[in-house]
Amino acid sequence: MITNGHSDFSVQNYKPYTLRNFREIPQMEKLSEEEKFAIEVVGSVLPFKANNYVIDELIDWDNAPDDPIFILTFPVKELLKDEHFNTMADLIRSGASKNEIKAKANEIRLQLNPNPAGQMDHNVPQYHKEKLEGIQHKYRETALFFPSQGQTCHAYCSFCFRWPQFVGMKDYRFATREIEKLIGYLRENPQVTDVLITGGDPMVMKAEILEQYINPLLEADLPNLQNIRIGSKSLSYWPYKYVTDRDANKTLNLFRKVVDSGIHLAFMAHFNHPVEQETAIVKKAIQNIQQTGAVIRTQSPLLYKINDHPDIWAKMWQQQVQMGIIPYYMFVVRNTGAQHFYGIPLERAWHIFREAYQQTSGLGRTVRGPSMSAHPGKVQILGVEEIHGEKVFVLRLIQGRNPDWVDRPFFAEYNPDAIWLDDLKPAFGRSKFFFEKDLKKSQSNKVRSV
Repeated sequence: MITNGHSDFSVQNYKPYTLRNFREIPQMEKLSEEEKFAIEVVGSVLPFKANNYVIDELIDWDNAPDDPIFILTFPVKELLKDEHFNTMADLIRSGASKNEIKAKANEIRLQLNPNPAGQMDHNVPQYHKEKLEGIQHKYRETALFFPSQGQTCHAYCSFCFRWPQFVGMKDYRFATREIEKLIGYLRENPQVTDVLITGGDPMVMKAEILEQYINPLLEADLPNLQNIRIGSKSLSYWPYKYVTDRDANKTLNLFRKVVDSGIHLAFMAHFNHPVEQETAIVKKAIQNIQQTGAVIRTQSPLLYKINDHPDIWAKMWQQQVQMGIIPYYMFVVRNTGAQHFYGIPLERAWHIFREAYQQTSGLGRTVRGPSMSAHPGKVQILGVEEIHGEKVFVLRLIQGRNPDWVDRPFFAEYNPDAIWLDDLKPAFGRSKFFFEKDLKKSQSNKVRSV
């Protein structure tokens, strides 16, 4: 039995804040009416949810609305382009009906690339001629599983590339309760060694629900299943889940059960700023998870106004190593939603990564980045160089739809304004990047079949 140190921390009741009740937050008094109205306007298009932990423990309200955690969770005006913001603002001011507002919001949402990197068209596998809507299989060794009860979060990140499923766009939602089909798919695809349980956030589920997904995986005794990963922001947004919540011990014991079965449990934590890993409760939650034998790895996108400075990343990684956590990925923010606001030029992203990397010891240099999770795979920016008088980006694929693409360096013309792979062109007069011919062929067969 795991003891969680419950007596050292008071029990907290989770209280969500959405557009319906955010004005009830006492700290809202620090904002102007114009800033509150902007939250309503942007929140009518992009998802918004915060909670009492984020409000009371993470946001520096004396610095709002410029505080990084405030920007991270609240829908600030800049998250919409001016024309979109003004359209929605005029509609709301005119007293338009909910249906009219929703219809216009959906028009705008469809202009924000709600399906980045071919998630709907190219990542969904088939099992016995049936599309498995709650599974994605992009990379050979790893299958993503989306439990239907985990398709929300304790609070929403305003940069999230899965934002469409939080605003009622059902055609862009991944979810399934059918663990049996996942197990069948894994049996017939022995190359899959890793299952990533993701969402939303699977750790919004009670332990007894999470057990209904994990126990069958353990009982199936799949010889190819080596690693179970859980992608979660819960350590940042609700660490009480592992300390004082009613099912904290049950959750931790489930983690230990996975480890004791001989399967590696990787907790893929999302930390976007050092403040998220500095509270006493999150430090205790981290310790409790580590005591189960699970290993915590961390990842985050590089975000304008949130963490776009090397000292912030160096501090995050240094703290993580001290806590026994493994820095894993620095991502480039995806080409969806509010990319126009959060996006960082690729050259600057590389400089931020390099300068932060230089400040860490070898123990922190497990991190890879900056990496774009693009259609062909995870594309890492290795640097900017001059080759035969031509300034170029040096790139490689850390992961690829075709495993043979991995770790092959390639080159793109220098573009100081590029913020995504689509902004780059092949260098040295080439018409295509080396992977594009094979990628085009694969697009004619939109789903992977057993």
